[in-house]
Amino acid sequence: MKIYLATGNKNKKREMQQLLPEHEILIPSDEGIYFDPDETGITFYENSLIKAKALYDIVHKPVIADDSGICVDALGGAPGIYSSRYAGPDFMKGKPDGTKIPQEEQNVFLINQLNEAVKKGQLPEAAYLHGKRSCHYTCAMVLYLGTDRLYVCQETFEGTLIEDISKKAGDGGFGYDPIVFLPEFNKTVAQLSADEKNGISHRGKATKQLKKIIDSLNI
Repeated sequence: MKIYLATGNKNKKREMQQLLPEHEILIPSDEGIYFDPDETGITFYENSLIKAKALYDIVHKPVIADDSGICVDALGGAPGIYSSRYAGPDFMKGKPDGTKIPQEEQNVFLINQLNEAVKKGQLPEAAYLHGKRSCHYTCAMVLYLGTDRLYVCQETFEGTLIEDISKKAGDGGFGYDPIVFLPEFNKTVAQLSADEKNGISHRGKATKQLKKIIDSLNI
């Protein structure tokens, strides 16, 4: 079955194709579709629904959309839904002109911001699964089949933020993966193989749940 993925991120397309190998995964750019909806939601779910509906209204075919990001517990869950736009403590929700900074700069900013928060000791109450440097990825995923027919899965993936950018490791994955350490694996997310990551990641777990729904619908 042909399923459209509501993203311009080719890395997400690659991961989704690995997770749903029996289906053809397409992103808008594959068919020359301009796709840049305003993500005005205040939760991962709301943004994923906005993207799913926007693309469905164009292609009128099954659409999967996800909204995901990294949430640092000691920063009150930031940058969260603003992970791709995050530009340091002065621009937590992104720069006013909408420009994005390189991922490496985002990584440095986030590590330094957490270091400063821990140093000051003014930390919010949170589920610190791996100490004061704990963080997690969140993924809200929507399968959109029409206005009154949609399915939602949301999952998390817990880890801890490294203490210094010099300790980043791995060239797999993308985004913040080189700076998120997994104590139980003694690796960063970027050091995992594709199969390892897909088996335990927020997106991998959400997709597995969604796959069960897709299979049951026989669409």
